Amino acid sequence: MPTEILLDMKDVRAGYGSSPILQGVDLRVHRGEIIAVIGRNGVGKTTTMRCLIGQLPVWQGSIHLRTRDITALPAEKRAQAGIGYIPQGREVFPRMTVEENLAVGEMVNGAGGRKLHKLVYEYFPILAERRRQAAGTMSGGQQQQLAIGRALIGNPDLLLLDEPSEGIQPNIVDEISRIMIKINKDLGTTILFVEQNLDMIMAMTQRCYVMDKGRVTAELASHDLTDRDVVKRHLQI
Repeated sequence: MPTEILLDMKDVRAGYGSSPILQGVDLRVHRGEIIAVIGRNGVGKTTTMRCLIGQLPVWQGSIHLRTRDITALPAEKRAQAGIGYIPQGREVFPRMTVEENLAVGEMVNGAGGRKLHKLVYEYFPILAERRRQAAGTMSGGQQQQLAIGRALIGNPDLLLLDEPSEGIQPNIVDEISRIMIKINKDLGTTILFVEQNLDMIMAMTQRCYVMDKGRVTAELASHDLTDRDVVKRHLQI
């Protein structure tokens, strides 16, 4: 059972303009875990991810990565500290080739960063096949694999994924789930992801936080995640 705390989010409050969204989020992730954040639309899941990566300022509370307080760090510094982020909608560079998109990932840790191109191509063979292809001409599933590969190139300790199954056909969702589990096992990469796809949640997740109205309202342990009805009820779908 993992014991080292990698990410600790305490009483985080945040929002947009003067509209509060997060109402005191508490969330803890241990090194080596795969954890999902679930709940119906509009409860603050994406806002939580944006606070964790530094795209949205925290009004109150704290975020620690290992023992370091990163609450006030900008996004690029959090990436350098070991957080990789795959946003909702993937956001690859459409006019750049697969190779060029992956090269952007190298910039996170500078010239001395670990080069993982070969490993990324092993995990995602389609990227090797299409390395000269413009990212914008690829399918949604291929773009998602590229976005994950680009984040992985930076050798993060923690990968944040926001709705990785969105707009992707089921067989590719299954493949991505399998590869993410392999990445976690092979590299020890900790994974925190927001998701509504029941099959992906049950395939990948070791533990699960449930959000409602800007707060974490429940935690599902591994034995809960074997019961589709329990998970579905918390998804409120």
